[in-house]
Amino acid sequence: MHNYIPIVIMLGVGVLMGLVFLTLHRLLGPSRPNAEKLSTYESGMPPVRSARERFSVKYYMVAVLFILFDIEVIFLYPWAVNFRALGLFGFIEMVLFIVILFVGYVYILKKGALQWD
Repeated sequence: MHNYIPIVIMLGVGVLMGLVFLTLHRLLGPSRPNAEKLSTYESGMPPVRSARERFSVKYYMVAVLFILFDIEVIFLYPWAVNFRALGLFGFIEMVLFIVILFVGYVYILKKGALQWD
């Protein structure tokens, strides 16, 4: 238990410093709220619709497909780092992986999942 005392002290000092700086900001900083400062920021444009509006399913489909293919492409990095150590077997496996990705991409193009109407 004696070894954890420095960690507890560091956490305590961090929390205390955060609280002190937040309090100092509220006490010393200027506060002049107005309607423009309190409005919702939306890329510099005034908000047009409600935040509770429903999105099209196509938006979610594109987002899910992007995440799916993006995560699968991440598997190329460790393969590229260990390319020489994996040899011909690793190369064939990665070519097979890329072919499966390409077939999936062609499938979603044929299904029209990436087309906006």
